[in-house]
Amino acid sequence: MQSFLARVGLHRPELRAWALYDWANSVFMTTVLQVFPIYFTSVVAADLPPALASERFAWATTIAMLIIAVVSPALGAVADYGGIRKKMMAVSVAFGVAATAALYFVGHGDWRLGAALFILGNIGVNASFVFYESLLPHIAREHEIDRVSTAGYAMGYLSGGLLLAVNAVWIQHPAWFGIPDAPTAIRLSFLSAAAWWAVFSIPLFRGVAEPPAGTAGARVGVRAIVAAFTRLAGTLRDLRGYRQAFLLLLAFLLYNDGIQTIIRMAAIYGAEIGIDRNAQIEAFVLVQFVGIPFSFLFGALAGRIGAKTGVFIALVVYTGISVLAFFMTSAWQFFALAFLVGTVQGGSQALSRSLFARMIPKHKSSEYFGFFSVFEKFAGIAGPALFALSVSLFGSSRAAVLSVIAFFVCGGLILTRVNVAEGEARARAAAP
Repeated sequence: MQSFLARVGLHRPELRAWALYDWANSVFMTTVLQVFPIYFTSVVAADLPPALASERFAWATTIAMLIIAVVSPALGAVADYGGIRKKMMAVSVAFGVAATAALYFVGHGDWRLGAALFILGNIGVNASFVFYESLLPHIAREHEIDRVSTAGYAMGYLSGGLLLAVNAVWIQHPAWFGIPDAPTAIRLSFLSAAAWWAVFSIPLFRGVAEPPAGTAGARVGVRAIVAAFTRLAGTLRDLRGYRQAFLLLLAFLLYNDGIQTIIRMAAIYGAEIGIDRNAQIEAFVLVQFVGIPFSFLFGALAGRIGAKTGVFIALVVYTGISVLAFFMTSAWQFFALAFLVGTVQGGSQALSRSLFARMIPKHKSSEYFGFFSVFEKFAGIAGPALFALSVSLFGSSRAAVLSVIAFFVCGGLILTRVNVAEGEARARAAAP
């Protein structure tokens, strides 16, 4: 009988070390992405009208995603060419951790500083994903990728949920811990997230081997960087030869736009319609803990019905979430939607990641995941931009919440055209 670790895809040390980075970075996705918007509107930008504060935060999110979308392919090309994925990942982690820790110094009226640090933190964490995700096809065998990817997301949910729960108690009962007030507790939460992210990143750097360089004996200098960019242009042309991977990217661009809009704008939307700050934080904790078993469930489900079908199931649920969110008026409805998001959020993203990993050549994984990151980040641009424009034009974001259904429908239609078996065969044939 298989051990528990084998069933969930964490039966080798390098797999566990890799998945621990999901454990490390997920606190940014919870404590920063979920708590900072609340802090931004209630404290940092409290002097601004609520709708204007929402609009400026949405534009900050859009700017961050645009920057990382532009630089990701170049970062991936350099990492592959020189065989320095882990070194470049270490730089991006250090950059993101520093920006997250600096949020401690953002107080009342500092909305420009807060927005700038939020942008820098997003750049750091998202740049690290390019290198992190590109390691997956090097450490996991083809039949293991779905389980390993979903196990990473499950660990991330547990990690983010644990720290967010602790942070929530700090924020709701600061006097218990000798903290003067809730805003100070929130600022200390950002420090805790930075420390958590830094410490739990260490196992990956110690336990996962650096894959070989794309070019034997390559050294990273000016000439190597120029060569990497030249190779990047070739990769862009080659991507068209991996038709199934390219179709998946197009589908992912669309449906992930809807997903990212829900993730990144939930706190702002909740605040706008009057959901209490404490209720919002408790709902985000609920998402994390619901996500743990459902991420593992999606990994097991993919082994039975296929990862592509698993993504379709998630998109149907997300469509229902969008409809319900349009009519949401009370805290209990916010909790119900949080539960539904928790059931599909990790599974949909993990299976998208593992599907792509199976349909690209291993020796150019960083470059291809650089393009994956481009599509992922551009997916994070249109939704928040639409949110900001909706607030600007109509004084409300309800129309934007409902409009994300179009992203799920269009993305799902393109996903029907993806032939997973053909994509896997093409990737195997390209192995050097």
